[in-house]
Amino acid sequence: MYRVRVIKSFASAHNLRGYEGDCENLHGHNWKVEAYLASDKLDKIGMLVDFKVLKKHLNEILDGLDHKYINELEYFKTVNPTSENMCRFIYDKLKEHFGTMVERVVVWESDNAAAEYWE
Repeated sequence: MYRVRVIKSFASAHNLRGYEGDCENLHGHNWKVEAYLASDKLDKIGMLVDFKVLKKHLNEILDGLDHKYINELEYFKTVNPTSENMCRFIYDKLKEHFGTMVERVVVWESDNAAAEYWE
């Protein structure tokens, strides 16, 4: 099995609906995102996927989140913008392009707290 990973970051604000504590208030993070693709096959030149292509698609997704109030984005009007749900959102968006090669997404909201999503 082969796996590739890229790491990108973005900044945004959110608040957690239904949470009792400080995070129910508007606050921001400098998020770090790890995107993993995996397959048992490589292309004709020996690559799983060109890193440049993976970075391009991840950047397109993160550009839609960067410097935004996440709660106001259409998807997160009904889905609580937890780190877990941010993972799922990014995973699903990547899957639209890379299909079953998407293995998992990790979203770090701080240097010592992260959530992961995989199927």
